[in-house]
Amino acid sequence: MSDTHRWLLTRDFGFMWWSQVLSQVAEGISKLALLWFVYAVTGSPLKTTVIGLLQTLPPILFGPFIGVLVDRFPKKTILITSDVARGLLIGLIPCLVPIEHFTVESLYVLTFLFGIATAVFVPTLSSAVPFMVARPQFTAANALLQSTTSLGIIIGPAVSGLGIAFSGSQDVLCVNALTYFASAACLLPIRLRATEQAPDSSAGWRPFIRHLLEGLRYAFLTHRTLLILIVLACIYTFGSGAFTTLFPVFGRQLLGLGPVEVGYLWSWLGVGLLLSSIGLIWLSAWDLHKRLLAIAVSCALAGLAVVGLTWTDSVGMASAYVVCIGIGLGTWTPIAWGIIQEVAPPGMVGRVMAVYTAMATATSMLGMSAFGWVAESFGSITSVLGIGGVMGVLAWGSAWFGGRIRTVGVTEGGNRS
Repeated sequence: MSDTHRWLLTRDFGFMWWSQVLSQVAEGISKLALLWFVYAVTGSPLKTTVIGLLQTLPPILFGPFIGVLVDRFPKKTILITSDVARGLLIGLIPCLVPIEHFTVESLYVLTFLFGIATAVFVPTLSSAVPFMVARPQFTAANALLQSTTSLGIIIGPAVSGLGIAFSGSQDVLCVNALTYFASAACLLPIRLRATEQAPDSSAGWRPFIRHLLEGLRYAFLTHRTLLILIVLACIYTFGSGAFTTLFPVFGRQLLGLGPVEVGYLWSWLGVGLLLSSIGLIWLSAWDLHKRLLAIAVSCALAGLAVVGLTWTDSVGMASAYVVCIGIGLGTWTPIAWGIIQEVAPPGMVGRVMAVYTAMATATSMLGMSAFGWVAESFGSITSVLGIGGVMGVLAWGSAWFGGRIRTVGVTEGGNRS
């Protein structure tokens, strides 16, 4: 196979991939355990969305500042520290809290701190890719990283559902800490190659602010392609964040499922993401116009499948719809990350990714709040139909963006070709 399609691409990226497998499995386990614990205690879809909101708030509050840190300090150290912190916050600490004091409020605090660690991890992971693989491999590398998300969704919720049913949410979170620590251990052997432009590590608040403003200027003013990409990412997360956060609510209210069945159904979402990731590995050599059209087609498919969930009470048919939704959701991130990595200089990727993540998570937070309120006020069917409409808008916007790229073209640094 060519280098573009070679499995795991490089030695160092291979260690990163295995680390992400463990990390994403751990996240899949903890996410369902957190959401189910809150919904079981409160019975409120709106209060359940608070878990998702608390995880998305840190990138909004601290995202641009995190981006400066990512571009100025060793990425390997940041990645390992973030995984260890997540294991402590959502693993060991719940073990030390007596069951009678393990309240929803204490879980909210831990979730917020966990969100800060994840907010640091995500842009660091993306900005490390150009230091491990060659430029033509960026989309393939991002697709492989997303495949770990797929595996996490396939394995994590199913394991979590069984654990919740037989032991309880708190015990599931305790045992899950080991998975995060194993993920951090896999990162120890990686080596990130040097770039031609050494990061500026000068101390003081003035260089920090200068780098912060450079990142904001580059993302919003220098390169129009990045601005359009950020707008489309906001549409994507407005719908996808609400769908994944309210997934247990939809499963319970629309299909009457328990935690084990919801876990299995959630795993089918991971199957769709995995299929999408595998396809994108082979489509990595496509030009940008074709990759954006692939997003448009897959998002249209996802929108139709989301609407289809309101027309069935069959778990088998719902599973097929969820696979289609996973395929649609899975095309966006690898391609969007690849565009950022191709356009932005290596020393700027962390800041651009942090701005991208901050804006996208802000609209994800808005989507979770809006559709959580809709589900509680008007029912789950109305909420699901609204999410399907958002995916349709994203499909149209991606098709328009692809047409613009074909007409105008982009080159690194923001110049039009």
